[in-house]
Amino acid sequence: MVHSSIRTLRDAVGHGQIRYSIPEEMKKGSLIGNVAQDLGLDLRRLRSGRARIVTGESIQYTELKADKGILVVNERIDREQLCGDTTPCSFSFEVILENPMELHQITVEVTDINDHSPTFKKSNLKFEISESALTGARFPLTTADDPDVGVNGLREYFLTENDHFLIKQNSNADRKKYAEMVLQKPLDRETNSYMSLKLVAVDGGTPQRSGTVNIDITVLDANDNAPVFNQSVYKATVMENAPRDTYITTVNASDADFGSNSIVTYSFSDLNSGIGDFFTIDEKYGTILTKGSIDFERDKTYELIIEGKDQGGLTDSSKVIIEVTDVNDNAPSISVMSFTSPVSEDSPSGTTIGIINVKDIDSSENGQVNCRIEGNAPFKIKSNLRNYYTLITDTVLDREHVSEYNISVVATDTGMPPLSAKKIFNLKITDVNDNAPVFLQSMYNAFVTENNSPGVSILTLRAKDHDENQNAHISYILEETTVAGSPISSHISVNAESGVVHAVRSFDYEQIKQLVFVVRAQDGGSPPLSSNVTVKILIQDQNDNPPQVLYPVQTGGSVVAEMVPRSADVGYLVTKVVAVDVDSGQNAWLSYKLQKATDRALFEVGLQNGEIRTIRQVNDKDAVKQRLTVIVEDNGQPSRSATVIVNVAVADSFPEVLSEFTDLIHDKEYNDNLTFYLVLALAVVSFLFITCVVVIISVKIYRWRQSRILYQSNLPVIPYYPPRYSDTLGTGTLQHVYNYEVCRTTDSRKSDCKFGRAGSQNVLIMDPSLTGTMHEQCQTITGLHQIKTKQHRIQCCFKEQSATTILHVCIMY
Repeated sequence: MVHSSIRTLRDAVGHGQIRYSIPEEMKKGSLIGNVAQDLGLDLRRLRSGRARIVTGESIQYTELKADKGILVVNERIDREQLCGDTTPCSFSFEVILENPMELHQITVEVTDINDHSPTFKKSNLKFEISESALTGARFPLTTADDPDVGVNGLREYFLTENDHFLIKQNSNADRKKYAEMVLQKPLDRETNSYMSLKLVAVDGGTPQRSGTVNIDITVLDANDNAPVFNQSVYKATVMENAPRDTYITTVNASDADFGSNSIVTYSFSDLNSGIGDFFTIDEKYGTILTKGSIDFERDKTYELIIEGKDQGGLTDSSKVIIEVTDVNDNAPSISVMSFTSPVSEDSPSGTTIGIINVKDIDSSENGQVNCRIEGNAPFKIKSNLRNYYTLITDTVLDREHVSEYNISVVATDTGMPPLSAKKIFNLKITDVNDNAPVFLQSMYNAFVTENNSPGVSILTLRAKDHDENQNAHISYILEETTVAGSPISSHISVNAESGVVHAVRSFDYEQIKQLVFVVRAQDGGSPPLSSNVTVKILIQDQNDNPPQVLYPVQTGGSVVAEMVPRSADVGYLVTKVVAVDVDSGQNAWLSYKLQKATDRALFEVGLQNGEIRTIRQVNDKDAVKQRLTVIVEDNGQPSRSATVIVNVAVADSFPEVLSEFTDLIHDKEYNDNLTFYLVLALAVVSFLFITCVVVIISVKIYRWRQSRILYQSNLPVIPYYPPRYSDTLGTGTLQHVYNYEVCRTTDSRKSDCKFGRAGSQNVLIMDPSLTGTMHEQCQTITGLHQIKTKQHRIQCCFKEQSATTILHVCIMY
C-alpha cells in the first residue's frame, strides 16, 4: 500500500488532508494507513478529542481505530460499483476532533484489480454481406464490456483466422476500444455463402481474461452502395428533467442504390450501451426523442452512435453528441459534522459550537450556496473551507436571560428560482455560578418573649439565587460574634437548609435586651458566592421577677425597729419601704399596701412611694411594739409581690424599747426552735422547763446590770441608717448621702462625736451575731437627708452583751 499525506492549518480550527491509495476488494479490517502518524497526532489526542469519521454517505467503507490511530477497511470496496468507468476512483471523508475542534479530510483512492473478464452483450453476431462488397469494407462489431480500468481493462480483439476478413481496432472519444471487420478479399457467394468466425476480446490483466462471441456471416447478392450520413457528427442540447418524447435532433443517411437497396433504417449502435433507457430513434425517419428522465447531475453529455443500414445490409455510422443543460432542481443539503450542546454560559464570544457541510449537486450558479442564521440569535456563521461552515457565538451568553436556543441555519442557492434547506440546532446553555444569593429583606427584625422554650422558632430567613441546580442551593451560615461575653451560637442557631432561626436557650430580658447578628447565605457553586444580612431579635419582657425589698433589710438574725416618739403628730414619717423590680415597663411599676398591722388605725402606707406615716396622734395607750406587714406588688399580668415586716417601737426612752424588743428576740428564738421541742416529746419537758427558767433569770440579771451601766454613763445613742436609704419620692432613687463617724473608748465616759444634720427617724438594731465586749470602735454610718430638722442632734452608739444576745443600740436625742 502506498500513501501520502498533506497537513494544513487554517483559522482557529485545524484542517489537514491525507490521501491513501488501496486496491479494491480488500478484506474487512485490512489496514489502510496510520492516521495518527500521518497527521502528527498523539493517540491521547485522538481519544480525548473523540476522533470520529463523518462521511455523509449511507455506506461507511472505512473505520477509524482511535485507540491505535489507524484506518482500516470497514466494508467491501468494489471499484466498479463505486466509480464505474471514472478514473481515478476515490472517495473522501472527514475526521473530526473536539476540544479544540479539528477537521481533517482524507481521500482514499481505490485502484483496480483484474476481477472481471470482457463480456459481450450478445452471444451471436449475424452479418449479411453482399458479395459485391468492396475490399476494405468495414463491418462494426459489438464491443466487449470490461468493468475494469487501466491495464486490467479491455486491451485488444482477436478474430479467428480466415481468408476474407481481418480485424481493425479503434478507440472512440472516451477511449473505449471497439473492433471492425475489414474485408480484405472480395466475397464470392457461389463459392462460400456462409461463414462462421469467433471474435475474442482480451484484457491486459495478470492473469489475462477473455470473452468471445460468434460471428455468422451470410453472403448476399450484390448491393454495391452503402448508406452515407450527411454529417459525421451531430450536436444537440436537452434540458435536464425534460419530459418524455422531447425532440432532440434528426439524423439522415442516403443510399445511391435503387429500389429496396436504397431504403435506410436507423438504429443505435451496440456501442451505445444503456442509451436505450434515455433516448429513442425513429427507424424510418431518424428522429431522436427523449425516453427517460435526463439528469444533469448523473450525465452531463451523451454520445450516440447511429447506424444507417440499407436493405442490402450495407451500413454507415454517425455520431450524435447531446449536451445536457442544468436546471436548479436540487436544494442544498446540510450535513452536521459536529455540534456541541450544552455550552457553558461563560464561554467567550467566538466559541465554536458546530461545523456543518453544505452541498448542492447542481452546477454553476445553481450550485452556489449562501448560509445564514434566521432571527436575532446571538450567533453567526462563517466559512472556513469550501462547503464547510463554522457556527460560533457572537456574544457572551447568559443562561439567566435565555437558557435554550433553537438556531435555524438556512442554506440557499443562487439559482432561479432559488432553493433552500433549513437545519435547526437545539443549543442548551449550562449554568455557572455567577449570581450571589440575595436576601428578600435588607434587614430582619423579630421579637421573642423571654423565658421562651429552647429550640423555639423565631423567624425564617429567605434568600434567592438566580442560578440553578447546585449553584442555586443556598446554605444559611451564622457568622460568629459575641453577645454578653458569650458566642452568638450559644444563644441562637440557624438551620442551614431552611434558614429558620431557633433559640438555643431560654432568654432572660434582665440580662440581654436584644441580639444583633449576621447570617450569611452561601450557594453551592465553586467557588461559592454569598451575601450577608443583619438580624435583630428584640427580647420582650415578662413579669418573671417579684419585687425586691431593699429596705428595711430582712436578716435572719437581726431585728430592725423604727422608733416613733409618743409625741409624734399625724403624718409623722416612720420609715419608707424601698423596693425595686428588675423587670421593665409596667411589670416594674410598684404599689405598696399595708397587709397586716398591730394597730391599723395608727399607720398607713403610701400606695406609690411606700412611706409609712401615722394617721393619728400617738398616745400613751399605744403598744410599744408595733408590727406592720407591707406587701409590694408590681403591675404585671399576673402580678408578683413581696412582703416585708416592719417593726416599730413607740417609746420615748431606750429602756422601755430595750425591754420590749428583748422579749421579741427571745420569742423569735423560741418560735424558731418550736419544731425541735415538739420532737423531744414529753420525756424532756421537765428538763427543758428547768433550763428555760435558769436562762431567763440569767438574762434578766444581765439586762438589769447593763441597764444600770447605761444610765450611769449618760451616753448618747446614734441612730443607724441603712446604706443608700433616701426619700425616693416614688422613684426609688437615692440621691443625698451624709456620713457620720462616732468613736468611743471603754475606759472613759466621754466620747468624741461628730455632729451632722440627719433627717431619718430613730432606728433600733439588735444583732445577735456580734460578739466580744465593748471596746474602742469607730463606725461609719451612712444616712440620707430626707426631712430637715431644726436642731442638731447628738448620735452615739454602744452595745450590750448577754449570754445569748448582743444588742447594738443607736439612739438619737
